Amino acid sequence: MPDPTTQSNYQQIYTTNVDFHWKLDFENQIIDGSATHTVLAREDGIKQVIFDTSNLEIRNVLVDDRTVEVSCPNDVSKALIYCGLVKFVLGAEHEVMGSALHVPLVPGIQTGSIMKVTIFYKTTKGSTALQWLTKEQTQGKQFAYLFSQCQPIYARTLAPLQDTPSLKITYTATVASVLPVLLSAIRVSPPSDGLAHDGKLVGKDVVSYVYKQPVGIPSYLIAIASGNLRYKPFPLIEGRSWKSGVWAEPELLEASYWEFSEDTGRFLAKEEDIVGPYKFGVYDVLVLPPSFPYGGMENACLSFLTPTLLAGDRTLVDVVVHELTHSWFGNGITHAEATHFWLNEGWTTYIERLLQQFLHSPAERDFQYILGSTALSEALENYVDRPKYQRLVIDFEPGEDPDEAFSSIPYEKGSTFLLYLEQTLGGLDVFLPYIRDYVATFQGKSITTWDWKAHIYSYFERYGVQEKLDALNSVDWDSWFYGEGMKLPVELSYDTTLSEPAYRLAAQWDASRFTSDVTKLDFSASDVETFNSNQKTTSANAEIRLRFYNVALKDPTSLSASDFAGKALDWVTGRDGTGMIKGPHEVLPRIDAALAMQYFAQSEEEFHPIARKLIEKVRLRCIAQR
Repeated sequence: MPDPTTQSNYQQIYTTNVDFHWKLDFENQIIDGSATHTVLAREDGIKQVIFDTSNLEIRNVLVDDRTVEVSCPNDVSKALIYCGLVKFVLGAEHEVMGSALHVPLVPGIQTGSIMKVTIFYKTTKGSTALQWLTKEQTQGKQFAYLFSQCQPIYARTLAPLQDTPSLKITYTATVASVLPVLLSAIRVSPPSDGLAHDGKLVGKDVVSYVYKQPVGIPSYLIAIASGNLRYKPFPLIEGRSWKSGVWAEPELLEASYWEFSEDTGRFLAKEEDIVGPYKFGVYDVLVLPPSFPYGGMENACLSFLTPTLLAGDRTLVDVVVHELTHSWFGNGITHAEATHFWLNEGWTTYIERLLQQFLHSPAERDFQYILGSTALSEALENYVDRPKYQRLVIDFEPGEDPDEAFSSIPYEKGSTFLLYLEQTLGGLDVFLPYIRDYVATFQGKSITTWDWKAHIYSYFERYGVQEKLDALNSVDWDSWFYGEGMKLPVELSYDTTLSEPAYRLAAQWDASRFTSDVTKLDFSASDVETFNSNQKTTSANAEIRLRFYNVALKDPTSLSASDFAGKALDWVTGRDGTGMIKGPHEVLPRIDAALAMQYFAQSEEEFHPIARKLIEKVRLRCIAQR
């Protein structure tokens, strides 16, 4: 089945490589340039290639350096806006999928034919993937800033593309900018560890940045960031071929380096030992401004991170483990389309927690699952009125917005399912060799759930172990894939070594509310001295703070909700200087909608366009439920 979120004809003719030539215009907040596609025909007689676009101003199209001459849309205003000197067909705008760009081809195309299609265009203020920040919205408050977020289907607002994870493409980019530029690729020039902005005046002089991504990636991993950025390399790891480092504004560089330099390299090295070689050559992290709408984004070669991870005690560095794990599961083995998104996040979360066992202890791994079970329960509860999105495998309708299903479910239900399979098949001694074979088989490919299921069966059939095949046959696959409701098909048990001390202390606190003589209470800081950050309730750690607000605001009619609603809103809107863009999606349903919207309206422009869209959807659901 074709990807239901794209209008492109990638099954007939598809992009293999894109060459971008861009100029960043910070004054007008647009990217101006071209995208040259190398396309390969899958069928004879193909008459056109279709690209996904959304909120782009298309100016001209060339095929093999020949101008295309076809009819413009019937809508004369669109013809005037988009056609200019060259005529082409831009379809009507779909609310989710955007406008399909139809480019006709010369007659006589045969299977295997290769062509170049160059599209000249500009982004617009409606380009959802891009957030342009004023200098006042940055840490240094001296220079503007730009960053992108293309997952799941917003790459089409950055460039005309066949915007589907079913395709893996390579790309090159030449970007002219007055500020340093980063891309999800390997920098060719100027060197990362050279002078900032190639020794030119930052914010004044134009420098041409050149990048190359030689490993095929899905379109949603194309990423750009530009601002007053500096680089600091992490220590090299002996025997490893890749390099790693951190990018940030100068004001945050040292704090970012301290937070991530100690662990990133050893995490990456350990993961190579477990699942196989890292294929991308460079693994850098970029600490973004607070308006970045996620905790992290696994862009190839360059993970984007929220500054809320700078806890000052390295307690949130495990988010980096999640993002770098995507280098194998998501970036390497990619879901073919949104229906199978759990393959990306479920596998990544499972491996992230497996690393906790190797780097820390089995109890730490199980404690992460215990924490995750709470997030899963909350996510399942949020979808009780839309049970389709409680499933692991979601059959999206053509044009349905995959962001409607964005939640912890693919992460938590998916990783728990894989843990269940591990236990069912006999533990890590059996499952780890299978994982390595899975990675070796599908690295660089886009697959479906059914491809994965067929592989796990074929792996154990290959070794003729009937016991393992019987174990697989005992699995209720349909209940895991399509199950709805609040319960999993199988409830797993976990090591509670780390959770029990926290539970006991919480029970003591809870019981103390009935003690009239406060002098008899026996609590002190020593009660939590041995706790790690996940066991504590007081920390600069933003994840802990989010958990606290989820508890304090659980009952909107309670005194705690009244006391903490304002503080929670100050936090998620960034008024207290921190900001946590994840917060609105989880905290807003627990706060009076009118009060929340008052806060968001006053700081709306500081939110990423994706976050604004998600917040608006939550707001409308809150209104409908009240």
